[in-house]
Amino acid sequence: MYAWRGYTGTHRVEEHPHRVTLFATERGETVGTVTLGFDSAEGLQADADFKDVIDAYRMQGGRVCEITKLAIAPKANSRKTLASLCHVMFIYGHTKHRCTDVFIEVNPRHRRYYETMLGFRCLGEQRINKRVNAPGYLLWTSMDHVAQQIAELGGTGMRAGGERSLYPHFLSPSEADELAERLLNLKQTP
Repeated sequence: MYAWRGYTGTHRVEEHPHRVTLFATERGETVGTVTLGFDSAEGLQADADFKDVIDAYRMQGGRVCEITKLAIAPKANSRKTLASLCHVMFIYGHTKHRCTDVFIEVNPRHRRYYETMLGFRCLGEQRINKRVNAPGYLLWTSMDHVAQQIAELGGTGMRAGGERSLYPHFLSPSEADELAERLLNLKQTP
């Protein structure tokens, strides 16, 4: 998907001790992927372009993470697939890794979508993302905001009365608790 859009760089999913990659499938076929990166001594990938901005959150005691390599297949139910991937990312980031702040670098044409549909806020001016040689904005949201939206809207789907966000398509709080328990009890393979 990234190469098709003309972005440079490698977009392969590779093992990394501070990242988890999630795949969404429908009928055995991958229809979405996303990687969630956790802060470490080497930092986040977004530090290459926005370290000064992200450091401000670190200095305030924030535990930061980032969303990268998000791609949804054109034939997928994009709203449902993205909501599912985002909800599992939230569980991993907030519940398992205790992250407080999540960042994503987005192309200018996608900025409003993430602001409207997930409550991200733009942090500053557009910069060139050196990894893909394309313009991008750094967006941020707090994990507390995500938790609040899930508590209010999760599992309501179309019943949310015209709510323009992905949160109604997230799992209900009880379903999310059950999934979190299952995910957090998975044994890590060496």
